[in-house]
Amino acid sequence: MATRRYLVLILAAFLALAVVDVMAVVTFTSRLIHRFSNEAKFLRVPRNSGGVRWPERKSLEYYGLLVNSDFQRQKMKLGPKYNLVFPSQGSKTMSFGNDFGWLHYTWVDIGTPNVSFLVALDVGSDLLWVPCDCVQCAPLSASYYSSLDIDLSEYRPSGSSSSRHIPCSHQLCESSTNCQSSKQQCPYTIDYYTENTSSSGLLVEDILHLASASDHTLNTSVQAPVIIGCGMKQSGGYLDGVAPDGLMGLGPGEISVPSFLAKAGLIRNSFSMCFDEEDSGRIYFGDNGPATQQSTQFLPSDGKYMTYIVGVEACCIGDSCLKQTGFSAVVDSGTSFTFLPNEVYERITKEFDRRVNATITSYPGYPWKYCYKSSSQELPKVPYLKLMFPSNNSFVVYNPVFVVYGIQGVSGFCLAIQPVEGDVGTIGQNFMTGYRMVFDRENMKLGWSPSNCQDLADGTRMSLSPNETPSNPLPSNEQQSTPGARAVAPALAGRAPSRPSVAPTHLVSSKFCYLELLPLLVVLHVLFSSFPLDTGTTRG
Repeated sequence: MATRRYLVLILAAFLALAVVDVMAVVTFTSRLIHRFSNEAKFLRVPRNSGGVRWPERKSLEYYGLLVNSDFQRQKMKLGPKYNLVFPSQGSKTMSFGNDFGWLHYTWVDIGTPNVSFLVALDVGSDLLWVPCDCVQCAPLSASYYSSLDIDLSEYRPSGSSSSRHIPCSHQLCESSTNCQSSKQQCPYTIDYYTENTSSSGLLVEDILHLASASDHTLNTSVQAPVIIGCGMKQSGGYLDGVAPDGLMGLGPGEISVPSFLAKAGLIRNSFSMCFDEEDSGRIYFGDNGPATQQSTQFLPSDGKYMTYIVGVEACCIGDSCLKQTGFSAVVDSGTSFTFLPNEVYERITKEFDRRVNATITSYPGYPWKYCYKSSSQELPKVPYLKLMFPSNNSFVVYNPVFVVYGIQGVSGFCLAIQPVEGDVGTIGQNFMTGYRMVFDRENMKLGWSPSNCQDLADGTRMSLSPNETPSNPLPSNEQQSTPGARAVAPALAGRAPSRPSVAPTHLVSSKFCYLELLPLLVVLHVLFSSFPLDTGTTRG
């Protein structure tokens, strides 16, 4: 009896293994049914006795219901309220040249009723401040500036019904240690890079008037509460024509405008600025940039992201990449020109000077050392400057020069970089010309792509299309990194070879595995019927 018991157990074990093998190859499938198919119509349960209303396939009603359903699904997705947000008077920015310190400006509306201010755009600082209840401010009369035809404004919190004081107890009051009580209005003082240049006053909250653009709606107005510096006293460059009507800080700090907009859920935590060759550009809050852009990570300073810093691995003049030219750099639209650490500056300028075919000269009053005469009335060909970043990303400055004009046209040019002490340089606004610069604060990275700065809000693309090449086309990634190499078409690179699905093989094999079990089941049935098991009891 024991022998029969063991034989049954062995056969049962084989059966169990066979079952496991079958389960491993079984594939469960389901059939997808279109929401407006005939099968779905039969499955649909009417909500009343009137029957099921069903659109005719490919009719106008049919497509209308599909589009409406898609809109409802989009509304259910989590995300910002608007795709793009920009100042209420438009996304356009402008530069007035030397009159206003070579910076880019835009008009913003603040308060109720709204008052317009021409503010400088600065990614190197955080606070938005405007001249306010002035004790010491720059002249605001248009007659003082050759580029203006209207007077600039002065902000008065008492004249805005939507303004309120920020107390010293507020979490964003950095000068609370100077307060005598927590209810006192919060003071602020900001010192800027330029020597003896500062703004000071009191913090207030008021409405910043903006406009929005999304995929399926026309531009709509957006009113965003932000903290503003009531700039009562300015000094240094802010009294000499730089940002006379205020400055919008766009840095990563919590008190910056992008931070307020992202925290309110109005935008993705990102913004872009674009600078073109005609001294104009664009600014968009919530812009993540095109998928084809190059990028590099921002670097923290002492574990914190206090400003936008990137790590340059090497610098190249033309196709010659120079050794020991890596450095860290602050990306700062509030700095007109570019500064490099001393050692890097020396290597780059010597290589540039070696390659340029022009006579070196000097221009009194210009801050640059490497200046050259032009033999014609047009700018001669100069070598481009390239900054290399991790993962073979590169930032090409095709014309890294400042053009000097005479009475009859171009008289010369200067390499528009300057040396700076220390190991941290500054990528200034002049290097950003011709690019859409994306400050992605959510992923802490800088993105860039060649751009002609068209308006994104009216449906036109800011980036150049494949059929639109700039007047000075930039080399591709592969061409930049390997002289003489052929570029790979983006649409083809990395495409994996296709292969048929393996699912049908699994489905067929699983059916035949059940047939393989049939002999084992028959043998087991015979054993159980012919040899009864010993149950441990005796027959009477």
